[in-house]
Amino acid sequence: MKIHIKNGRLIDPKNNIDALHDVFIAAGKVVGNGSAPEGFHANRVIDATGMVVCPGLIDLSARLREPGFEYMATLESEMDAAVAGGVTSLVCPPDTDPPLDEPGLVEMLKHRAKSLNQARVYPLGALTQKLEGQRLTEMAELHDAGCVAFSQADAPLTDSNVLFRALQYASTFDFTVWLRPQDAFLGKDGVAHDGEVASRLGLAGIPACAETIAIARILLLMKETAARVHLCRLSTRDGVEMVRQAKRDGLPLTCDIGVHHAHLSEMDIGFFDPNCHLVPPLRSLRDRDALREGVKSGVIDALCSDHTPVDDDAKLLPFAEAEAGVTGLELLLPLTLKWAAEMGVGLSKAIAIITTEPARILALDAGHLTPGHSADICIFAPDEYWQVTPAALKSQGKNTPFHNMELAGKVKYTLVDGSVVYEG
Repeated sequence: MKIHIKNGRLIDPKNNIDALHDVFIAAGKVVGNGSAPEGFHANRVIDATGMVVCPGLIDLSARLREPGFEYMATLESEMDAAVAGGVTSLVCPPDTDPPLDEPGLVEMLKHRAKSLNQARVYPLGALTQKLEGQRLTEMAELHDAGCVAFSQADAPLTDSNVLFRALQYASTFDFTVWLRPQDAFLGKDGVAHDGEVASRLGLAGIPACAETIAIARILLLMKETAARVHLCRLSTRDGVEMVRQAKRDGLPLTCDIGVHHAHLSEMDIGFFDPNCHLVPPLRSLRDRDALREGVKSGVIDALCSDHTPVDDDAKLLPFAEAEAGVTGLELLLPLTLKWAAEMGVGLSKAIAIITTEPARILALDAGHLTPGHSADICIFAPDEYWQVTPAALKSQGKNTPFHNMELAGKVKYTLVDGSVVYEG
């Protein structure tokens, strides 16, 4: 199949392209930008007038709920959601049931995902067996099975010696360890930011220092082991400052935040809205503003959806008992555009933090449209508004704090390996 995408605004941050350029695709790869290769005859022409043509989005955290949680979502439903959101590659945390701590489980997930011919799935392997924080997994075997890095997801790892050994092991093989920083004891039983809203509502709080104490432990162990670490879902201003200093000190550290945390704060909990029950919790306005500035300045490397589909029954409970998580795959692009518009950030920079930068963190040859490379592409209408409703979302999880809001940025086409996998 040869495809000619014409009249679109091509934005390819890695190659510093932001101009009206046609794109030419053949045999699954980009074969030309601007002018057609000699003898190129398209089987299909996509008119992208008024639209942006950019690399497919790379999401650093999307739970697909398989295996083990099919009652919340299925691989089919969430892969549909991914491509509807312009996501062509996604990272799957290991907190499935059973956890991704055996090569066979990883191979099965990758095989199932590949058979659907939609987005590419990159699993994180469990750092410890059953995510229990006691015994390390066979990381080398999990890496050979397809894991791109290793993580505890949201499971606690209280034993510093186990974390020390894990970082030593990972450093030996040049693996990256992904950690969500939260002290297990300070965060125990907490469901909201330890601030005025939690106090007023009588909710158990998680103090900001639960994050910073965990970051301090990680940074000290990084210095001892020379391991590469990616911090997942930062949520506090002090955490951002610690990462800023660690990068100045030259530590091999990257980090991300969930895109919802770039917009929402503890104030959005309102009167016990379970759709705002997230992990980590929505923090103060001061924290939220620091996160927004951190992404703009580059201290925070990437935005991710932190997609965690939850069934209605698990959300229709009192706030403290409702399951944490929101749908995000289809909101990653419009919420990133919204952040960029509010922060005065250009479109190229906004696209980079959901394409080029995640690819760099993952060390993937992706997130760009260089001729000769895979044609993973998102085509969207930047000024077209759409309403966030359950019917509009492909994900089986319909829970979002942005319910009924109108957001700009409508995905029109998603291509993976040069094949059109979504048309909106």
